[in-house]
Amino acid sequence: MDQGRRPNKFIANRNNKIYMDLKDIIREHALPFLPAKSLFRFKGVCRDWKLQISTPFFAHNQSNNFHRVMGFFFQSQSKPPSFISLDPNSCGIPDPSLQFLPEPVDIRTSSNGLLCCQGRTGEQPYYICNPATKQWKKLPKPTANHGSNPALVLIFEPSLLNFIAEYKLICAFPSADFDNAYEFEIYSSSEGSWQISREMFFGGAMFMPCLGVHVNGIVYWLSKMGGGGIVFFDLTMERTQRLYSSQNGCLGVMDGKLTVTSAYGQALTVNVLSNSYTNTMGMNSRVKAWDRKLHVNLSDRSELGALPSYTHSAHDQGAVLFASGDVIVFRCDRAVHTYDMKTKEFGRLSCEIDNDMRFFGYVNSLVEI
Repeated sequence: MDQGRRPNKFIANRNNKIYMDLKDIIREHALPFLPAKSLFRFKGVCRDWKLQISTPFFAHNQSNNFHRVMGFFFQSQSKPPSFISLDPNSCGIPDPSLQFLPEPVDIRTSSNGLLCCQGRTGEQPYYICNPATKQWKKLPKPTANHGSNPALVLIFEPSLLNFIAEYKLICAFPSADFDNAYEFEIYSSSEGSWQISREMFFGGAMFMPCLGVHVNGIVYWLSKMGGGGIVFFDLTMERTQRLYSSQNGCLGVMDGKLTVTSAYGQALTVNVLSNSYTNTMGMNSRVKAWDRKLHVNLSDRSELGALPSYTHSAHDQGAVLFASGDVIVFRCDRAVHTYDMKTKEFGRLSCEIDNDMRFFGYVNSLVEI
């Protein structure tokens, strides 16, 4: 009978080993790929998970592995910020109106889980914050006067080598010394200070606030007046130039390339920048600067309503509110809809939109500031 029991004991031990291995696999290799809200809930699973999720190393690991936009901040002039999630069960924040900051703010830009906000009182300082953890930092006063509606782009790219977030904030602002010119001032978190670039842009363009993006060391802004198009600033070379383009819409980043997503008539179109050097080529060159990546016909989807006409005023993002990664957010008849480029499915966000509303993509990250 003793010999008959030994196999059962061996099988039990072997099953227990499999269970332990699976538990470790989930803790080490699955949790870092989840959004912050899910991780806060999973702290209640067991003591080991709570301790694991609470460590700075885990927050660092999660910020390097989870990069998916799963929610959006939106804000109109004079109103507090709001937040809406694509998946409320797994992605969310504790304080959508950002009341943990020391004063009312306007959101200016976002990047990989961090927001850049500007205070509404006094000297209107800039704040960098993580709304998932309520951590925030007040930036020193810039050297230049950025004006009341600065064109800002926040750059935060998680790195395995940096446990504390290192980021840059780039501001394009009208020059006080030259007419029809823009200057650039850059804040570096590693240096803790602002620096005005020696480069200036002359061209009579007006940079569009909240419509800038960063792609591979280059910052792009949509511009209007003075020929319109897109203006870029190379951070490494500190060189600026206009990228003449007939593309109008929402700038974004898809597969590591600059895109412009537009809505005309009853269609959504995504064009990707394939050659940024066409400005320097001959007039008869057949090299195209842009390639069409996606065209979605909305004419057979009457439930979406009508797309608004393209405007892009100083406070109007136009019909397309966000377009990066695999998600496009657009508005029709004051309703906000989404389009998933992977699943080809449409969705609707439960929020009403004002003409001056601005949308900001958000990654639910645990990144430490």
